[in-house]
Amino acid sequence: MKDRSEITPPAAPDSPGRSAAVIRYLSRFDDGEVVRWAFRGLLFGAIGVLALDLGELSRENGWLPPTAAVPAPQSDPVLPAVNTGLPLPSPDAGRFVTADEATLGQPMKFELGAGGVLSAEGSIEPGTATRFTIEIEARGEYVKTISLNSPGGALDDAMAMAKLIRERGLRTEVADGALCASSCPLLLAGGQVRGAGRRAAVGVHQFYAAAPVVSGPEQAMSDAQATTARISRHLAEMGVDPALWLHALDTPPQALYYFTPAELAKYGLVTEPATATPRSEP
Repeated sequence: MKDRSEITPPAAPDSPGRSAAVIRYLSRFDDGEVVRWAFRGLLFGAIGVLALDLGELSRENGWLPPTAAVPAPQSDPVLPAVNTGLPLPSPDAGRFVTADEATLGQPMKFELGAGGVLSAEGSIEPGTATRFTIEIEARGEYVKTISLNSPGGALDDAMAMAKLIRERGLRTEVADGALCASSCPLLLAGGQVRGAGRRAAVGVHQFYAAAPVVSGPEQAMSDAQATTARISRHLAEMGVDPALWLHALDTPPQALYYFTPAELAKYGLVTEPATATPRSEP
């Protein structure tokens, strides 16, 4: 048992005991260390104030580099048409589309139906070409026709899928009530034989970056020209008149140029009518 003289009475809540405890803690450090930490605190605070001031001056005087361009928003599955002035069947073939827009906005799905018709419905995203290759390899010779219903998407994947279709000698088509827009016509071009119903909506518009553009205007222009050359070469290799893509270059990303049946035949994108069962009206 401790002697009463060794027992330290507790400090009152508002007594100087707390201050004494702080002093005892600080006394563990030598004066030089305390000064060094105080100096560091002042230094960091000064740096923070200078950074804020510099940022404000940069904004006022335009010292910062220009902000990266924001890409155009992803297109809605069915976009408004650019009026072509042609009477057949309508400059706005998008009104014939019967598929649910939410479904078209989902990643492309594949389903094998009767007669060897493989439906490819949904958006073409990066990686879709790989999934399509796996699907074709798994189905083997059962697949005869690729029936498209897509608002488009990734250019590279669309062209890669088209090349595989051509290698396999498959047929492509867009049924009545279906949509094939943006990069999808590049996929449609891959068919050895290509069909489209008179109420199929086939349209194109300008391509755009799916990620922020960080390069300068000169590089962006060079990239755009190189991509246009690749698309033109792809169409020519597939037996389609590259002049078809002039309509894409004239049409902003927020709209679509819908082709008439006569135009589809003129450019060679369609070689015969579609044979797939027309999609029911909503």
